Amino acid sequence: MVPSSSNSEYPLPAFYFKVIFAATAENDDTSFQEVSGISSEMETEDYIEGGENRFAHRLPKSVKHTRLVLKRGIAGMDSPLVSWCRDVLEGGFIKPIEAMTIEVRLMNEAGEPVRAWSFVNAFPVSWEVEGFHSTKNEVAIEKIELSYNYFERVA
Repeated sequence: MVPSSSNSEYPLPAFYFKVIFAATAENDDTSFQEVSGISSEMETEDYIEGGENRFAHRLPKSVKHTRLVLKRGIAGMDSPLVSWCRDVLEGGFIKPIEAMTIEVRLMNEAGEPVRAWSFVNAFPVSWEVEGFHSTKNEVAIEKIELSYNYFERVA
Protein backbone atom coordinates (compact mmCIF):
# COMPACT_ATOMS: atom_id res chain seq x y z
CA MET A 1 0.00 0.00 0.00
CA VAL A 2 1.42 3.39 -0.99
CA PRO A 3 1.06 5.97 1.78
CA SER A 4 -0.81 9.17 1.05
CA SER A 5 1.38 12.23 0.55
CA SER A 6 -1.22 14.87 1.22
CA ASN A 7 -0.23 17.69 3.56
CA SER A 8 -3.85 18.27 4.65
CA GLU A 9 -3.34 15.98 7.68
CA TYR A 10 -0.79 18.30 9.29
CA PRO A 11 -0.20 18.19 12.25
CA LEU A 12 -0.35 14.43 12.54
CA PRO A 13 -1.12 12.69 15.83
CA ALA A 14 1.69 10.42 17.07
CA PHE A 15 -0.44 7.80 18.80
CA TYR A 16 -1.67 5.81 15.77
CA PHE A 17 1.18 3.88 14.15
CA LYS A 18 2.11 0.44 12.88
CA VAL A 19 5.40 -1.43 12.80
CA ILE A 20 5.75 -3.85 9.90
CA PHE A 21 8.47 -6.54 9.90
CA ALA A 22 9.38 -8.04 6.53
CA ALA A 23 9.22 -11.59 7.93
CA THR A 24 5.95 -11.23 9.87
CA ALA A 25 3.96 -8.92 7.53
CA GLU A 26 1.00 -7.26 9.26
CA ASN A 27 0.74 -9.84 12.02
CA ASP A 28 -0.88 -8.96 15.38
CA ASP A 29 2.53 -9.60 16.96
CA THR A 30 3.74 -6.20 15.75
CA SER A 31 1.66 -3.97 18.05
CA PHE A 32 3.81 -1.63 20.10
CA GLN A 33 3.18 0.91 22.85
CA GLU A 34 6.07 3.15 21.82
CA VAL A 35 8.52 3.62 18.96
CA SER A 36 11.53 5.93 19.31
CA GLY A 37 14.96 6.46 17.82
CA ILE A 38 14.02 7.66 14.34
CA SER A 39 17.03 9.90 14.14
CA SER A 40 20.15 10.55 12.12
CA GLU A 41 23.02 12.93 12.68
CA MET A 42 25.90 14.10 10.53
CA GLU A 43 29.27 13.58 12.20
CA THR A 44 31.80 16.25 11.37
CA GLU A 45 35.53 16.71 11.62
CA ASP A 46 37.19 20.03 12.40
CA TYR A 47 39.99 21.14 10.09
CA ILE A 48 42.16 24.05 11.16
CA GLU A 49 43.56 26.02 8.26
CA GLY A 50 47.02 27.45 8.69
CA GLY A 51 46.91 31.26 9.03
CA GLU A 52 43.13 31.37 9.66
CA ASN A 53 42.58 31.92 13.39
CA ARG A 54 38.93 33.05 13.38
CA PHE A 55 37.36 29.63 12.83
CA ALA A 56 37.94 25.97 12.04
CA HIS A 57 36.40 24.39 8.96
CA ARG A 58 33.80 21.80 9.88
CA LEU A 59 33.82 19.01 7.28
CA PRO A 60 31.18 16.26 6.91
CA LYS A 61 32.45 12.85 7.95
CA SER A 62 29.64 10.27 8.11
CA VAL A 63 25.99 9.84 9.07
CA LYS A 64 25.25 8.22 12.42
CA HIS A 65 21.92 6.56 13.21
CA THR A 66 20.54 5.89 16.67
CA ARG A 67 18.99 2.54 17.54
CA LEU A 68 15.32 1.99 16.79
CA VAL A 69 13.60 1.32 20.14
CA LEU A 70 10.31 -0.60 20.33
CA LYS A 71 8.29 -1.07 23.54
CA ARG A 72 5.31 -3.34 24.10
CA GLY A 73 3.69 -5.67 26.59
CA ILE A 74 5.70 -8.87 27.10
CA ALA A 75 4.78 -11.31 24.33
CA GLY A 76 4.45 -15.09 24.53
CA MET A 77 7.06 -17.62 23.42
CA ASP A 78 5.07 -18.34 20.23
CA SER A 79 5.64 -14.77 18.97
CA PRO A 80 7.63 -14.64 15.69
CA LEU A 81 9.36 -11.49 16.98
CA VAL A 82 10.37 -13.21 20.23
CA SER A 83 11.71 -16.15 18.20
CA TRP A 84 13.77 -13.76 16.04
CA CYS A 85 15.19 -11.99 19.12
CA ARG A 86 16.01 -15.34 20.76
CA ASP A 87 17.72 -16.63 17.60
CA VAL A 88 19.90 -13.52 17.37
CA LEU A 89 20.61 -12.80 21.04
CA GLU A 90 20.60 -16.31 22.54
CA GLY A 91 21.76 -18.32 19.52
CA GLY A 92 25.47 -18.16 20.31
CA PHE A 93 26.28 -17.09 16.73
CA ILE A 94 25.74 -20.65 15.52
CA LYS A 95 23.54 -19.38 12.68
CA PRO A 96 24.10 -16.14 10.75
CA ILE A 97 22.10 -13.17 12.00
CA GLU A 98 18.97 -12.74 9.92
CA ALA A 99 18.54 -9.01 9.28
CA MET A 100 15.27 -7.70 7.88
CA THR A 101 13.63 -4.52 6.70
CA ILE A 102 11.30 -2.86 9.18
CA GLU A 103 8.79 -0.16 8.31
CA VAL A 104 7.23 2.27 10.77
CA ARG A 105 4.00 3.83 9.50
CA LEU A 106 2.18 6.80 10.98
CA MET A 107 -1.54 6.41 10.31
CA ASN A 108 -4.42 8.86 9.86
CA GLU A 109 -7.85 8.53 11.50
CA ALA A 110 -9.06 6.27 8.66
CA GLY A 111 -6.21 3.78 9.31
CA GLU A 112 -4.30 4.76 6.17
CA PRO A 113 -0.54 5.32 6.29
CA VAL A 114 0.38 8.99 5.76
CA ARG A 115 4.08 8.90 6.70
CA ALA A 116 6.48 5.96 6.70
CA TRP A 117 10.12 5.17 7.43
CA SER A 118 11.95 2.08 6.22
CA PHE A 119 14.86 0.66 8.27
CA VAL A 120 17.18 -1.51 6.17
CA ASN A 121 19.03 -4.60 7.47
CA ALA A 122 17.72 -4.27 11.02
CA PHE A 123 18.49 -6.81 13.73
CA PRO A 124 18.01 -6.87 17.52
CA VAL A 125 20.98 -5.76 19.65
CA SER A 126 19.19 -5.44 22.99
CA TRP A 127 16.12 -7.11 24.51
CA GLU A 128 15.14 -5.94 27.97
CA VAL A 129 12.26 -6.56 30.34
CA GLU A 130 11.57 -3.37 32.24
CA GLY A 131 11.37 -3.48 36.04
CA PHE A 132 8.42 -4.84 37.99
CA HIS A 133 6.85 -2.72 40.78
CA SER A 134 4.48 -4.14 43.39
CA THR A 135 3.00 -0.70 44.09
CA LYS A 136 2.06 0.14 40.47
CA ASN A 137 -0.71 -1.23 38.31
CA GLU A 138 1.11 -1.27 34.95
CA VAL A 139 1.61 -3.65 32.06
CA ALA A 140 4.89 -5.62 32.07
CA ILE A 141 6.94 -4.10 29.22
CA GLU A 142 9.67 -5.51 27.00
CA LYS A 143 12.00 -3.19 25.13
CA ILE A 144 13.67 -4.25 21.89
CA GLU A 145 16.49 -2.15 20.41
CA LEU A 146 17.40 -2.65 16.78
CA SER A 147 20.51 -1.66 14.88
CA TYR A 148 20.22 -1.04 11.14
CA ASN A 149 22.36 0.15 8.22
CA TYR A 150 20.28 3.20 7.33
CA PHE A 151 16.73 4.43 7.19
CA GLU A 152 14.82 6.46 4.66
CA ARG A 153 11.53 8.23 4.75
CA VAL A 154 9.39 6.55 2.13
CA ALA A 155 6.28 8.73 2.52
